[in-house]
Amino acid sequence: MLPPFIIEQIRKREEERRQREQRPALELPLPMPAPRKRPASEQAPDDEDRDRGVVILDLLG
Repeated sequence: MLPPFIIEQIRKREEERRQREQRPALELPLPMPAPRKRPASEQAPDDEDRDRGVVILDLLG
């Protein structure tokens, strides 16, 4: 069995939670943020740049 002070704390927390849930709330329809445009330096490479192949770096030689 739990000590009485712990049971009282649990009751208080449950009552506070019930009061918060019963409060009237209003949800505002906020507009979605517009997607940000990336600068040219951060844009994805063109198709030509993608087909260049593989680069091998020999770090041990």
